[in-house]
Amino acid sequence: MKEEEEEEEGELETRSEVSFSGDTQVFPHLKARRDLPHGVKSSTEHERARLYTGPIPAERGGELAMGGGRSETSALSGTGGGRGMTTTQNSQRPNACCFCWCCCCSCSCTKPSAEEIRLWSQSFDKLMRNPAGRNVFREFLRTEYSEENMLFWLACEDLKQEINKSAIEEKARNIYEDYISILSPKEVSLDARVREVINRKMQDPTPHAFEDAQLQIYTLMHRDSYPRFLSSNIYKSLVHGGSRTSSES
Repeated sequence: MKEEEEEEEGELETRSEVSFSGDTQVFPHLKARRDLPHGVKSSTEHERARLYTGPIPAERGGELAMGGGRSETSALSGTGGGRGMTTTQNSQRPNACCFCWCCCCSCSCTKPSAEEIRLWSQSFDKLMRNPAGRNVFREFLRTEYSEENMLFWLACEDLKQEINKSAIEEKARNIYEDYISILSPKEVSLDARVREVINRKMQDPTPHAFEDAQLQIYTLMHRDSYPRFLSSNIYKSLVHGGSRTSSES
């Protein structure tokens, strides 16, 4: 009997070794689990139990799709007796409060009217002039992995308002490193001529150092992303929600 147990233990240790490209990787927890009493989970199993990898419910998926601001926590009121729900948002997003009506943050601001939402479809200029419109469009760009275009455009607008020379130089350098440098993961798509102009202007940056690049990215968003935005579920849901609100009032 003892010999059989030793033989079984040897087989377990052999199965716990897995060969990858000639190297042997040992998983000691496989043997450790054998020594635990029945019904007791190992620390590895407890770690797995804390990680949920199943499907995301539709309503939660909507929150995640619209989320993504700076790291913040908000209590969402559920339909079942005001139950609280906590969400964590990791990437930075300025002016997230424009999504308050979608419960994406805890501050309070005015929900865009049905008329405002309708005007966004009339022209790209009207969409970009409206703060809530810009944020909705930015959320759409996030789904297309081109959010950096809006972030760059907003950063250029902020630079134009600056009058302090040292602040201008610092902001211009940050914009260059974040959106112009080929080493940046958020590099925007610019042609060689515009890049050459920027490189010259960066020797003595002004509030309008990125004007040509900003116009090129604005045109890109207008011609490429804006038509898809108007036919997206993000915009259609706002239009239908605004129409329903107007009819109820």
